[in-house]
Amino acid sequence: MASKLWEKNVQMTAEIEKFTVGRDREMDLYLAKHDVLGSMAHTTMLESIGLLQADELQQILHELRNIYAVAESGQFVIEEGVEDVHSQVELMLTRKLGDIGKKIHSGRSRNDQVLLDLKLFTRTRLHEIAECVNDLFQELITQSNRYKNVLMPGYTHLQIAMPSSFGLWFGAYAESLADDMLFLQAAYKMCNRNPLGSAAGYGSSFPLNRTMTTQLLGFDSMNYNVVYAQMGRGKMERNVAFALATIAGTVAKLAFDACMFNSQNFAFVKLPADCTTGSSIMPHKKNPDVFELTRAKCNKIQSLPQQVMLMMNNLPSGYFRDLQIIKEVFLPAFDELEDCLKMTAYIINKIEVNQHILDDPKYDFIFSVEEVNRLAAAGMPFRDAYKKVGLDIEAGNFTPNKNVNHTHEGSIGNLCNDQIQALMQQNMDGFNFEKVVEAEKRLLNV
Repeated sequence: MASKLWEKNVQMTAEIEKFTVGRDREMDLYLAKHDVLGSMAHTTMLESIGLLQADELQQILHELRNIYAVAESGQFVIEEGVEDVHSQVELMLTRKLGDIGKKIHSGRSRNDQVLLDLKLFTRTRLHEIAECVNDLFQELITQSNRYKNVLMPGYTHLQIAMPSSFGLWFGAYAESLADDMLFLQAAYKMCNRNPLGSAAGYGSSFPLNRTMTTQLLGFDSMNYNVVYAQMGRGKMERNVAFALATIAGTVAKLAFDACMFNSQNFAFVKLPADCTTGSSIMPHKKNPDVFELTRAKCNKIQSLPQQVMLMMNNLPSGYFRDLQIIKEVFLPAFDELEDCLKMTAYIINKIEVNQHILDDPKYDFIFSVEEVNRLAAAGMPFRDAYKKVGLDIEAGNFTPNKNVNHTHEGSIGNLCNDQIQALMQQNMDGFNFEKVVEAEKRLLNV
């Protein structure tokens, strides 16, 4: 069995080791390439302060790049008896380089190593989520523009209310995502600060150059106070979880609408056939399974902030093993949300819209407000116009005029989609992803 980084002379029983390690080795596979990237920056800094020789650094960087390639290809494994990703990387280095490989841990603790890995992982996944959100946004805007003149009923209290349009319906979810992107951007900016050098939460007696590792890894700044850097464990995950949950809330609502509008009672839209399933006994069924699963998964993601909060809540400053469990709910959430975003974008691209919904007379009364406003615009006091139309409806004398003329900003006739697109582009530009991408390329020599 491989020794542990912290092990001295006392060995754990197998049962206690299984309990304390838990799913950490499985979760650490998410972090493998990020752990390597952090080690590349750290060892480059160690050489600059005289703790590594130049030739030792080049050997280490060469092997770390090889390990990074293994991790990127999905072939990285944490061997039996090896506790975590940090131990595995160090073991792989020492097998190749001998004692040189053992030098990479100088000036850092597993605590700041985990903090760094989590931040590098999270900012990468936030970049991917942002791109997926933007892709879905573009599909929604395209469909909003395509169907801007197709009317549909709007609802309050699940009662038919006033005329709406597919332009408004698709565009509403697009603008919701533009707002959600602000949460994502805030989470990214809080994440993109360097904790490396905080060691176990109290700094190091080595003359570390934290500014150097901050620049090498493309961080916007560092977590300056080393105690606060450690306090950020859990806080960063909670803040990011709120951003993911906000996006999930938008997608869950869209999925519910689409499931409802796809049903025969509404028949407003038709979902792509490959996203529906049949029944084992009812040959007519086309169940909206993809959107139902999307709704459930997104509702699950909306519980993530509370899960993280309860795990880290009321802990005093300093490191505690409780924080390890956060990884089990936090790391897989990105894949789940990304899958939901991609599925939703696929469906929105292929969704078919019923362009004759309002031919059905049961929707005639949604034009009652239009008639009240027409009479008021002609000079009748609003309350008198309201009463007249109400009495006409009760007497069965109401005949709808289905020509709507809404012109104000954000209405049926003036969707403001160009402004909504500009808002999304502004929010996307605010991340400054290019800085991180270029820094990581420089480290990897690509």
